[in-house]
Amino acid sequence: MSPGLLSHLPSFAEGGEVLVVIETPKGSANKYDYDDRIAAFRLAAVMPEGTAFPFDFGFVPSTLGEDGDPLDVLVFMDSPIPVGCVLQARLIGAIEARQRAQGAEWRRNDRLLAVATKARTHAHVHRLEDLRPGLVEEIEGFFGHYNEMNNRRFEPLGRRGPEEAGELVRRGAEAFRRKG
Repeated sequence: MSPGLLSHLPSFAEGGEVLVVIETPKGSANKYDYDDRIAAFRLAAVMPEGTAFPFDFGFVPSTLGEDGDPLDVLVFMDSPIPVGCVLQARLIGAIEARQRAQGAEWRRNDRLLAVATKARTHAHVHRLEDLRPGLVEEIEGFFGHYNEMNNRRFEPLGRRGPEEAGELVRRGAEAFRRKG
């Protein structure tokens, strides 16, 4: 793998915020995945009519989750961010979760939640508790429904604050370094 790939950017920017590579913009019914073998984005899935990503979705580079992929992050921003855009974001928490494909073992697949540094609408959000009531439940429901449509199960296990979310990224970065 070439160190010039998006997946090999640093996990953290100066100042301690995470770097995020956007794979799927807010409002998109198409799910995209970054494929570092070809250094391009691929169409991964098309969601049913009327279903779309509630916020921008991407990954933290140079991290590795238990599912073998970079850590997933949902980013709050004023308007959709294009596929492939790299941005800085402030972690506000995490949804700890596990998921499994039909007939497979359960694997952890947490979802980090972050606010884009340049966001205006969500500039006041620093913790999950700062989001409007019910929003985190809606996000959990979205991931449950999305996984169900793809013959997988998604089960939220708990919620964590920004400090614990940062620790998940540090552990994911260490796992990435070990895999080398």
